[in-house]
Amino acid sequence: MNDNIASVSMLYADRDAAAFADQLGHSFTDYGFAVIADQGIAQELIERAEEKAKAFFALPEDVKCRYALGQGGARGYTPFGIETAKGATAHDLKEFWHVGRELDDAHPFHAMMAANVWPAEVPGFKETFLELFDTFDRAGIKILTAIARFLQIDEAYFTDTVRDGNSVLRMLHYPPQPEPTGQHIRAGAHEDINTITLLLGAEEAGLELQTRDGRWIPVSPKPGELVVNIGDMLQRLTNGRLRSTPHRVVNPAPDRASHARYSMPFFLHFRPDFLIEALPGTVGEGEGPKWPPITAHDYLAERLREIKLS
Repeated sequence: MNDNIASVSMLYADRDAAAFADQLGHSFTDYGFAVIADQGIAQELIERAEEKAKAFFALPEDVKCRYALGQGGARGYTPFGIETAKGATAHDLKEFWHVGRELDDAHPFHAMMAANVWPAEVPGFKETFLELFDTFDRAGIKILTAIARFLQIDEAYFTDTVRDGNSVLRMLHYPPQPEPTGQHIRAGAHEDINTITLLLGAEEAGLELQTRDGRWIPVSPKPGELVVNIGDMLQRLTNGRLRSTPHRVVNPAPDRASHARYSMPFFLHFRPDFLIEALPGTVGEGEGPKWPPITAHDYLAERLREIKLS
């Protein structure tokens, strides 16, 4: 069976917006995933961010753990062996750092978004990842504009829904595996909670998605390409038309077991007060929505409890 996850250049978003939207939309409908080249994120920024992330994860455990502040895993450091996929008993083989949106104290969403923390031991960490956060945010809007076109709704529809959304940039480190890991894998099968996810760093093998017929197939972007997938929030909003697909990160082949894996996903979220309910035209005549309405904030809190980050 042929598997055709779309691989499309972001340059076509301007040159042929309709074709770009059509390719992305059908890939998201069939697989929940697409790969985007020429994503507009400067290679210098990507390399700088990778350097800063590796410098942090190389710090002694006691230093890293000073930044493990709880907060539902939403900011700062989450140590190795904490996150567990929904329904799983074995924890994932990873550690990570979260950067969120910077809001001033007077902002109406301030109480819903914890303040960022920054590792003093890595010069330039804050500046680099705030720049990357903003760059991901802009790229996400371009992709959502294409999704709106595919859904045949106002192309600017998503702009307000994600303005000041509770988005999170995650720096991930999967350590080398010199010994057998038993039932543990780098990241157990799961769906993402958010609206869409934009991922850099998946060119190191391991990322797989589950097809409609239950097969696991690799997602293999070229260096610098962006993997994009639909999250549960957008699946709910489109009443299941766009798929939030189970995916996982499997353990490396023996010849790569001595290599660490690093990646940087950006989880783009709706704003906390946005009510997620099926868009008009996505519910069949005589049918009801597949899911009841819920605010983005309440849905996020519910799902974080399920994966042991709250």
